[in-house]
Amino acid sequence: MQKWLTRYTAFYIIIGLTALFLLLSLFRSASWLWLAIPGLALCVQGLVDITQTRHAIRRNYPVIGNLRFIFEAIRPEIRQYFLESDAQQLPFSRADRSLVYQRAKQQIDKQPFGTHQEVYNNGYEWINHSMTPTHIKNSQFRIDVGGPDCTQPYSLSVLNISAMSFGALSANAVLALNKGAKMGNFAHDTGEGGISTYHLRHGGDLIWNIGSGYFGCRDEHGNFSPERFAERATQDHVKMIEIKLSQGAKPGHGGILPGTKVSAEIALARGVPEGVDCNSPPSHSAFRTPVELLEFVAKLRTLSGGKPVGFKLCIGHAWEWFAIAKAMLKTGITPDFIVIDGAEGGTGAAPVEFIDHVGTPLREALRLVHNTLVGIGLREQIRLGASGKIISAFDMARIMALGADWCNSARGFMFAVGCLQAQACHTDKCPTGVATQDPQRQKALVVDDKSLRVASFHGNTLKALAELLGAAGLEHPDQLRPHHIARRISNGEVRVMSALFPDLKKGELLRGHYRQTIFRVGWPMANPDSFEPAYSLSKALSHLNDEAEPDDILKKQDAADTAGQALA
Repeated sequence: MQKWLTRYTAFYIIIGLTALFLLLSLFRSASWLWLAIPGLALCVQGLVDITQTRHAIRRNYPVIGNLRFIFEAIRPEIRQYFLESDAQQLPFSRADRSLVYQRAKQQIDKQPFGTHQEVYNNGYEWINHSMTPTHIKNSQFRIDVGGPDCTQPYSLSVLNISAMSFGALSANAVLALNKGAKMGNFAHDTGEGGISTYHLRHGGDLIWNIGSGYFGCRDEHGNFSPERFAERATQDHVKMIEIKLSQGAKPGHGGILPGTKVSAEIALARGVPEGVDCNSPPSHSAFRTPVELLEFVAKLRTLSGGKPVGFKLCIGHAWEWFAIAKAMLKTGITPDFIVIDGAEGGTGAAPVEFIDHVGTPLREALRLVHNTLVGIGLREQIRLGASGKIISAFDMARIMALGADWCNSARGFMFAVGCLQAQACHTDKCPTGVATQDPQRQKALVVDDKSLRVASFHGNTLKALAELLGAAGLEHPDQLRPHHIARRISNGEVRVMSALFPDLKKGELLRGHYRQTIFRVGWPMANPDSFEPAYSLSKALSHLNDEAEPDDILKKQDAADTAGQALA
């Protein structure tokens, strides 16, 4: 039997059947043409497959070789709908997505029969509850953002829409998000694509994100324009200004929006010519040093009329962040807030290497920033936001226990407006109209319906957070501390987060007391007048061994190795 099966067998069968159907249509009944015509089409496809030169599998297996490409195209859908387990994260689990859908649609989000989590697996985490739980009546938790130099502080919800630009998102998605933010009384980060008409139509509070392209506040040469910034920043809807230094999904990477995608609406929002390539450089041109960054913060605060101004970054080289902290001490200028974006953050499109292997994950980055500000005595006047795969109330509680004052979520709110994680954001073929500029596709996203889901997801998530806090005996998220969260390290070993991420004492760095290796190595390297280190990391690591006693060498070398891993 095997000798009769060749790579052309299927093609030969199709040719034979097509010939048979044609003969039957000529001599028996014309209705056989309904089978002959598709057969002829397959014959033509087979001839094309044999003669084309791009795909070897189609040349060797005409007609049926195309099945490989068909199955590959629908592979994500097959995995998602038929093979994926509820807990499998790709990048969000079905359980996470279902939770958002249920809360957005005001459906029951309770679960019967018991946990689906493997509570004895390494990495399992939980919040420690109290024997004297509290009852929290108002779950609309808010914090005041605004330091000593801010004259227009803003009362911010502890859960807000993270940065997503118009252009990456469709017009209807932006409208739904902003209307939902208005209904739920929380903030909507514009993303670095500028403030579009869709951000303003429903009057939701805005956090204006300003990236290296200065979209919406740039001159003809792409440089920052104080006049255009002041014109936009003083609008009532703009509540806070966020300078984007880097983004978790692709830190250190710029981007170009091809001119073919720069429509009239996108050009208007960004302040760029229509139909011309729109460049977003990897770094800013308005400042080059840590001191200049803080002077830029002060400048924007003045131009905006005293509104809160801060910056967002994904932590990379620790000494660069330390340099910013030292610049705060040198200049006396402090941002009103800092948003830490974890490397697990998402984006419409980025190189795989950047998504998978660049940037510090959120927990480690947040603790580093929090502890640094405590160590220099400035934590109380600078608010910290956090973003990176935050979906549930427990996600919020865990991150706020590690030092965040509020949380931002991008993909959570995308799920709320209908995203089903097709991962086609970069193709302009989003099946639900969320991440596309195709006018026909985005019509499927009904703003009035999806905006209600956005507000519901926000409100129900905060209600769940209130229940968690109550179980822990707390009244407000600002009472969360690392010891409230526990993690299983290994079989039989459990530690609270305060043991894994120890606190610094207030003013500790000012006194030159460096209990943690990352500060002992990185802090002296930092220079407030440059993002370049004062000396090399190799020298810093070797310094740990200077004047060491022989029996201390190995211990200090271990510390140096740990520091190298943390700072690399």
